Amino acid sequence: LKPFWLKFCICPCPCFPTMRTHTMTMGALNLLCLVVATAAAGVRALEEVTSVDLGTAGNFAILSKAGISTVPTTAITGDIGVSPLAAEAITGFTLIQDDTDRSKSTSVQVTGFAFAADYASPTPTTMTTAIGDMERAYTDAAGRTVAAANLNVMNGLITGATLTAGVYEWGGDIAFSANIYIKGTPDDLFIFKCSGNVITGSGASVVLVADGTGGGGAPLASNIVWQVAGHVDAGTTSHLEGIFLIKTFAAFKTGSSLNGRILAQTAVTLDSVTVVAP
Repeated sequence: LKPFWLKFCICPCPCFPTMRTHTMTMGALNLLCLVVATAAAGVRALEEVTSVDLGTAGNFAILSKAGISTVPTTAITGDIGVSPLAAEAITGFTLIQDDTDRSKSTSVQVTGFAFAADYASPTPTTMTTAIGDMERAYTDAAGRTVAAANLNVMNGLITGATLTAGVYEWGGDIAFSANIYIKGTPDDLFIFKCSGNVITGSGASVVLVADGTGGGGAPLASNIVWQVAGHVDAGTTSHLEGIFLIKTFAAFKTGSSLNGRILAQTAVTLDSVTVVAP
């Protein structure tokens, strides 16, 4: 009977002809440990979500490359801007420019300022930079790694879903006809990648829920990023939370609202909407 330690001996001992087998087993165990350690490191890497850098695009509540239109009365808290288009691409806001400062304009519907590419310096450069930052942020979010468990959750029909911190991806549309819940802490980060469109039903809401740890409160809209390859269609009286990086257009219908930002690479249309930048 071999002693216990001998089973793990790697010496080429002639007294035990089966030792070669034990040596191979030890090698297999070492390989298994390496594989497990590598897999664990991979899991940790997937769990380490870092924020998406908006750059100067993060200075805007709404930023668009193809125009911003509204059916009054809309209420926006934060700046709005268009580029490379002129101010005439911002419609329905009745913009007013001060003769002493032609770099921006105001509107009774905007608690902040409106900017356009044809305004006085330094606005044209500022807007070009902001658009570039928006596009880089979109590319950053689109390239994030996703764990298998967070792929195509509920096949995109996420009504009633509770989503915790991490990166998620859907290969088609995301749609919800009633409330969904984003649960976590103020420090948690959420990135939702969508290859299709984001469509919300009338009256549906994104609800932020504290997870009960540490007493720190619910997630922050500023830590929630929606990367949308299609368009966003916010139903009447619906409510959304987060930063929307949109490849095409955004349509926010009558009475809808957003705590967050609309950063769109085409047009933004609003109908008596409330937008509050975080």
